[in-house]
Amino acid sequence: MAKLVPLAEGVAHLVRDGDVVALEGFTHLIPFAAGHEIIRQGRQDLTLVRMTPDVIYDQLIGAGCARRLVFSWGGNPGVGSLHRFRDAVQHAWPRPLELEEHSHAGMANRYVAGASGLPFAVLRGYTGTDLPGHTTNIRPITCPFTGETLTAVPALRPDVTVVHAQRADRRGNVQMWGITGVQKEAVLAAHRSLVTVEEIVDELEPVPGQVVLPGWAVTAVAEVPGGAHPSYAHGYSVRDNDFYRDWDAVSRHRDTFRAWLDEHVHKAGAAA
Repeated sequence: MAKLVPLAEGVAHLVRDGDVVALEGFTHLIPFAAGHEIIRQGRQDLTLVRMTPDVIYDQLIGAGCARRLVFSWGGNPGVGSLHRFRDAVQHAWPRPLELEEHSHAGMANRYVAGASGLPFAVLRGYTGTDLPGHTTNIRPITCPFTGETLTAVPALRPDVTVVHAQRADRRGNVQMWGITGVQKEAVLAAHRSLVTVEEIVDELEPVPGQVVLPGWAVTAVAEVPGGAHPSYAHGYSVRDNDFYRDWDAVSRHRDTFRAWLDEHVHKAGAAA
């Protein structure tokens, strides 16, 4: 059964140096508050996994938390590049960053394989791309029934997955709706999981299109209103488009990034 915990306690107990960590959420429900707590607690040597690393991973990379990135697309949605990501790759600042790049379909199928307890996933993707030449764990495989050449990719089994959702009840059952991406699969594939939610309620009222993660499948839940900002939580908040536009200037230079990190993550955490 999931344990209800404060965010700082959840990160302290579940996210460890050297872990493979997935912070998932697509367009909305991106767990920014949890990512900031990982930065505040000074986690190091993380392998960060995410289908679409955007601003939260730019922040984690710039803060020196990451050693490796496993991903399928990276950028500031609707704006442009991730400058801290680019600086780490091109100039090894604040430390070198190893890359493992996949397609969206490959990443999604890897999570599904992990959630299903399978060693690898098989798909028709990657054909005609140069990704197999750059990523060693994309391998051709022959179908034993048809002889067709397919592609195999290893299952993703993060040490810990972190996601944000709209609600949880006091038994740790988690409810999310809207664009849900691969959050469910990422949680089920992980050895440990932390879910931040907008609110904890006595009972979960059904919502069209909902996904419910049962409490037995979740390690810990933390109530963090606004925990997805500057992304949004459908039904609770709206996307802060100004933040994403402003991030381009903030993150473009090391000094402005460090000043932002000190003011909005470290000092904000101390004040809370």
